[in-house]
Amino acid sequence: MNGNRFGRLFQVTTFGESHGEAMGVTVSGCPAGLELSEEDIQRDLDRRKPGQSKITTSRGEPDAVSIKSGIQDGYTTGTPIGMVIENKDARSGKYEPFITAPRPSHGDFTYSAKFGTRNWGGGGRSSARETVNWVAAGAIAKKLLAREGVELKAHVNQIDDIEAPEVSFADMLEHSEDNPVRCAHPETAERMRERIDEYQEQGDSIGGSIEFRVEGVPVGLGAPRFDSLSARLGQAMMSVPATTAFEFGLGTEATTWTGKERNDDWAFDDDGNPVPKENDHGGIQGGISSGEPIYGEVTLHAPTSIPKEQETVDWETGEAKTEQVIGRHDPVLPPRGVPVVESMLALTLVDFMLLSGRINPDRVDGDVGEYDTDYHPSSPRNE
Repeated sequence: MNGNRFGRLFQVTTFGESHGEAMGVTVSGCPAGLELSEEDIQRDLDRRKPGQSKITTSRGEPDAVSIKSGIQDGYTTGTPIGMVIENKDARSGKYEPFITAPRPSHGDFTYSAKFGTRNWGGGGRSSARETVNWVAAGAIAKKLLAREGVELKAHVNQIDDIEAPEVSFADMLEHSEDNPVRCAHPETAERMRERIDEYQEQGDSIGGSIEFRVEGVPVGLGAPRFDSLSARLGQAMMSVPATTAFEFGLGTEATTWTGKERNDDWAFDDDGNPVPKENDHGGIQGGISSGEPIYGEVTLHAPTSIPKEQETVDWETGEAKTEQVIGRHDPVLPPRGVPVVESMLALTLVDFMLLSGRINPDRVDGDVGEYDTDYHPSSPRNE
């Protein structure tokens, strides 16, 4: 199976299945000298893990990360960083009815048709549980970006037809973690919570969307055409399980704007540099970052695993069946999807920062040839 690696210089390779022994990720291309601990990774994993509230799956996974390589005395060494997150609460038995009778709108049939076999417990490799690896890698990318003054955040801006009003970046930073929905507008978050509860009581699920924003992005990230920043962001966000749409800037609203309305006129800043007067382009022009904040939205469909009875067919017996997906599943995905979207955003941006030379690919201090550093290990014989 291909498709398990993301990135050019900052490469993320993942492994693991939903109900397997463990999930894991190898991060290659992280420069040496970055101060990093398991606690740094765990903070974001705790935001993604199950069982946070009544609107998330009750699966009891601590999602505790263990760093196996690439760290010496609390600093990255420039070698691959290996991380493992063990699965502690796997219950594959509930999925036996679907071994040869695929669940509606899951990857069950397509995986079996492609490979002739599959790990069926909890969806195996197709499960969104695999995103735990992305969040672990994304935490490292966020630390690298923060050193360069790049800050990013996401929040849930819509559930069903309930849409939050526009909020500032400061509001996203301050309020998106204040409620289980992860909406930065408290009043809307409460309405969203009530709507989610309604669908949950009916044994059903509902979709929504996640808004993201990045501040401090330098000019010049991205390459023409197939490696444009917008194209790579599109690949990253469309890789997130349940994503049905990705947009940046005006997004689909651009269909109703004329060229004159959308075009951002130019002016000089205080240092005499050209800057766009507005940012309807969403921080990306010609596929390359303009230096303005990057913003956009990711749409997620309703979770496909629901308690309601659904129809399927068993290709082994040739029978039509009515089955229920009995298990522990989220009634809505955006609340736990926020750290996943942030991670894919961070991984894409840090890769471009390395490709453009904004971050030295060998070491974060950029002092090539200097070996007597603050982060080099000391010899115990010299103490």
